[in-house]
Amino acid sequence: MLITLENVGKSWGIDIILQKINVVVNEGDRIGIIGENGAGKTTLLNMLMGVLENDEGNIVFDDNATVGYLKQMDGLDLENTIYSEMQTVYRPVFDAIKECREIEKLLAENPSDESLIEKHDSLQNLIYARDGYNTDFLIKKMLGGMGFKEEEYTKLVRVLSGGERTRLNLAKLLLENPDILILDEPTNHLDFDTLVWLEEYLINYKGAIIAVSHDRFFLDKVVKKIWEVEDTYLFEYRGNYSAFDIQKQEKLKQQQRQYENDLEKAAKLQDYVDRNLVRASTTKMAQSRRKQLEKMEMSEKPKPLRVPLKFSFEFDVKPYDEILTVDNLTVTTANRTLIDKLSFIVHRGDRLIIAGANGTGKTTLINTITGKIRAKEGTIKLGQGAKPAIFDQHITVKNSSVIDSIWAMRPKWTQLEVRSYLARFGYRGDDVFKECINLSGGERARLRFCEMSLDRANIMFLDEPTNHLDIYMRRAVTEALSKYEGTIIVVTHDRFLMQQLNCPIMNIENAEGVFYKNFEDFMAKHKSEGFNTKMSQPKTEKANKSNYSLNQKEARRQAAADRLRFKECERDIDALQKEIDKYNHDMSNPDITSDHEKMNELWRNLEQANKKMDQLFEEWALLGERLENKE
Repeated sequence: MLITLENVGKSWGIDIILQKINVVVNEGDRIGIIGENGAGKTTLLNMLMGVLENDEGNIVFDDNATVGYLKQMDGLDLENTIYSEMQTVYRPVFDAIKECREIEKLLAENPSDESLIEKHDSLQNLIYARDGYNTDFLIKKMLGGMGFKEEEYTKLVRVLSGGERTRLNLAKLLLENPDILILDEPTNHLDFDTLVWLEEYLINYKGAIIAVSHDRFFLDKVVKKIWEVEDTYLFEYRGNYSAFDIQKQEKLKQQQRQYENDLEKAAKLQDYVDRNLVRASTTKMAQSRRKQLEKMEMSEKPKPLRVPLKFSFEFDVKPYDEILTVDNLTVTTANRTLIDKLSFIVHRGDRLIIAGANGTGKTTLINTITGKIRAKEGTIKLGQGAKPAIFDQHITVKNSSVIDSIWAMRPKWTQLEVRSYLARFGYRGDDVFKECINLSGGERARLRFCEMSLDRANIMFLDEPTNHLDIYMRRAVTEALSKYEGTIIVVTHDRFLMQQLNCPIMNIENAEGVFYKNFEDFMAKHKSEGFNTKMSQPKTEKANKSNYSLNQKEARRQAAADRLRFKECERDIDALQKEIDKYNHDMSNPDITSDHEKMNELWRNLEQANKKMDQLFEEWALLGERLENKE
């Protein structure tokens, strides 16, 4: 067991945050922590990391276990470059290499000094344990996986955006390779490609993983155990999120049946007592039943299954069919073209998802379409009768309370009507009197959805609408948008939302809008390098067939080249393995082991060969996967 929690509790004053938590973390565990915003998930992580002290119980770690914790925008040296910040992970290794070089100089003068030889061996063990001679390759591999391009390696940390810093933090943490990986919202700020890469990496991670997440796809793909934090308690479920969903419903059904059975049994006992207590012949039996009733432990009434909040988006005015027309649109920023000559038409009732890697211009595009940014070229036209509503990624709030902000939109409503409406969006009790300026990101998002519901718009522009929402509110928003009969243009990386909307996806690639039929088609793109149909501009059937033919020919040519290189890699791997075997054999030769210079040269040759072998294996595996997908 890596971590044991025994009767752990935490309170703030008289408010109990967590209580009676009894769970263990074993080697290889994949644990997803879910719960409403404010339920205590991050508090639990902070207690695990020692940032907060638990008020009750014990948290016991394996003495030999190493722990890594991802906390948003934490622990970076702002004056480092991206690459030099990653190098800090290997500072002990670099120090060891430097010390080895110094010892080797001393050994050249005193080759029989046992203390120097012993120290040198100890340092070499540390270096090899961390793969210290491959640090450049490992750093670049990790940065590439987390979406950093090589030309960005010299950027200073202080100029990075919040999302970039989070990705850099995560890259550093993964490079450290701790026994226990603790992650707080690891998928935030990640684009689709980086997210898929991270999931694959974590699936193959050797250590244990504990992750707070509201991303259903992540929880389904990566985790094998769910911890749900609810009403100050922690409940453990086996399996991924989908398995949890089924188990939770079944658990509540069983609790409800047990509660009803207890009620029925208690009612029968009470009825018997009421009818027989006054009769002389049955008094003793009635008294016995009454004692039985008094001692009976009733099952606690189960709380209803936490279902998504129920609200909807509706509109009054039916707009013109071609509700949005974008023609020859070019969007630039500084000296860079983000969108080049983009044209498409959105019809009444259509849904369109805008996707793409971070920095490709998704938010800039939607801000241009909504008129916040001026386009360099092209036209944007809303159809007659269009009534838009906009959800910004960075929500600005009014200088008022929650209830007053809604009352201002519906001044004729009574307080009861306003509060009833706010309750649909999770604002109950004293929450309605909160000042908007003090709301969390998730609370601001819920309030904005409440306002948009009152807007009764027939076209909605949404920029990352689920980013700050907990898993329950995400489901509510997804359900409301799925049932909405108006037009939706949404920028999102939320794969559950993408799947449920089941609509075309425009992915921004190389300043162009590349269209995919739906989420399934879009997902297939990330599993192969097959042909992608560009639908941003209309083409004749002949032109489409011609382009398809050209792409097929190029695909066949590339496949032939891949097969050739695949066989070359296999031959190179076989030859290099023989070379490595010879080096290992020579290391057992007494004539070489007694010669320090020959031994050092042998070590260097072996390191270079192993590094080359890793690169060959990676290329071979990549080519094999690519060929398999094409077949």
